[in-house]
Amino acid sequence: MNKTKRVRISNESLNSYGTRVLTAGMNVEQYNRNPVLLYMHQRGQVIGYVKDLRVEGDEVTGELMFDEATELSQRCKKQWEFGSLKMVSVGIDILELSEDEKYLVQGQTSPTVTKSKLFEVSLVDIGANDDAIVLHKDGVQLSLGKNAADVLSQLHSNNNQKTKQMDQEKLALVLGLSKDADEATITAALTKLKADGAEVETLRKECDALRTARIESIVCAAIAEKKIGEEKKQQFIELGKKVGADDLKMTFEAMSPQMKLSGIVGVRGGVQTGGTAEYKKLGDVPSEELARLREQDPVQYKRLYKAEYGIECEI
Repeated sequence: MNKTKRVRISNESLNSYGTRVLTAGMNVEQYNRNPVLLYMHQRGQVIGYVKDLRVEGDEVTGELMFDEATELSQRCKKQWEFGSLKMVSVGIDILELSEDEKYLVQGQTSPTVTKSKLFEVSLVDIGANDDAIVLHKDGVQLSLGKNAADVLSQLHSNNNQKTKQMDQEKLALVLGLSKDADEATITAALTKLKADGAEVETLRKECDALRTARIESIVCAAIAEKKIGEEKKQQFIELGKKVGADDLKMTFEAMSPQMKLSGIVGVRGGVQTGGTAEYKKLGDVPSEELARLREQDPVQYKRLYKAEYGIECEI
C-alpha cells in the first residue's frame, strides 16, 4: 500500500454549510510555513504534517506524513494505511463572501467564500458530515445551526425573490394591472406598450409630414399671390415650422401683394403718390424690381434694406 498517497484536501464542491470555498481565493502561503496535520480539527492533537501541498485547478491536494510521536498519531497512521480513515478536512478563515450569481451552484443556500486563508488540515472519520470543513469568521468558529447563520446569511436568492416580487407588483401597478398580475401578463402588457410606442412614433412622423405639407402649401399660395418672392420660399417654410401653420397664414393674410416699381409714380419715402401701396422693408419689393431699385433709387434701397435686416447697406 502506498503510505504517502496524495489526498484531496479541498475543492469547490458544495459543503454542509450550503456554501462553497473557491480554491483560487484560498491563501495557503502561511499554512505552508507550518503545514500542521490535526485529528478531527482539535488543537493539541497534532499527528503530523502535510507534505507537498499543491493548488491545482479547483483542488488543493497533499501527502499526509504521520510523526508517530504519540499513540494517536501511530493509530491514525495505521488506520490511514489500512483505509478505515481516509478523509481529510480543512480549517479556513473566511476573508470575503460574495453573492454574485456567477459563483453559485444548484442547491447553494449561502454566499460563496471567494477569499479565505488555510490554517490547518485534519484527518477526519467521516468527511461528508457537518465537520467535513471548519469555517472561521472574525476569529469565531462557525457551528451549523448556531452562529453560522449570523455570518453565512441565507443566499440573496431568497431576498431576491422577495425583491423581484415587490418590483413585479410595482411594475404591474404602473402598467395599470392588478398587483397580483403574473409575469406572463406583465410581459404581454410590456409588449403591447412597446408596440403602442412604435405606433405613436409612426403617427408622430405622419403628423409632422402633414404639418410640413400644409406649411408648404400656404407658402406656395403666398408666392402665387405675389406676397413673397420664390427665393424666400424656404425661409418662410422654416418660419412656419416655428410659429405654426395658422400663424403663418395670418401673417400672409396681413400682407399686400407686391407691386412693380415701374408702376409706382413719385415714390417718396416708400409711399406711392396718388396710391395706397407702401414698401416698409426690402422683402416687400418684388424680386424682379430689386435690381432696378438698387440702381435707380439707392437711398430708398438702403432704407428698406435696414428695415429688413437691421444693418446699414453699403452700395
